[in-house]
Amino acid sequence: MKKKLRKEYLQLRRGYKKENLDKKNKAVKENLESLEEVIKSKNILFYISFENEVETHDLIKDALKQNKKVIVPYIEKKEIYLSDLKDFNELEKGKFGILEPKKKFIRKADIHKVDLIIVPGVAFDKKGHRIGFGAAYYDKLLKKSKAIKIGLAYEFQIVDEIPKEAHDVAVDIIISEKQILRFKK
Repeated sequence: MKKKLRKEYLQLRRGYKKENLDKKNKAVKENLESLEEVIKSKNILFYISFENEVETHDLIKDALKQNKKVIVPYIEKKEIYLSDLKDFNELEKGKFGILEPKKKFIRKADIHKVDLIIVPGVAFDKKGHRIGFGAAYYDKLLKKSKAIKIGLAYEFQIVDEIPKEAHDVAVDIIISEKQILRFKK
């Protein structure tokens, strides 16, 4: 079931032209930056958007300008690791074509020092569950953290229910261009 939903929502997202998502990205960014949790956070783990994901490049650049500690993921030997990012120009295309720190700029970061995690997803449901790309990289990472977890989605990526598996970790908040959904834990 998850495989089918993943394929369906990836196709749907890929069907949008980038310029048609610009307005949605701007609204998501404004909604995210208005949250008290984001304003107060000092150490933020961002996913680095690619293809038609909700755009995080400007969010990362803004956080760097605000002197927040920005942490980004990178993949090595089928595992996800974290690195402090000092400048957006320290990134290059890595595994899967996603930007990640150039080897010479990797500064290992500790998941336990992260206040807030911006989580990617192919689809989210109205309980905070998500479908990722299927490798469970983020679920493994999220399990280790007590940080606030915020999923970014376009409104069309939010569904009523997603099948939940034992290894899945729900987010605390979902932000789209139209709404902010909070979940009690």
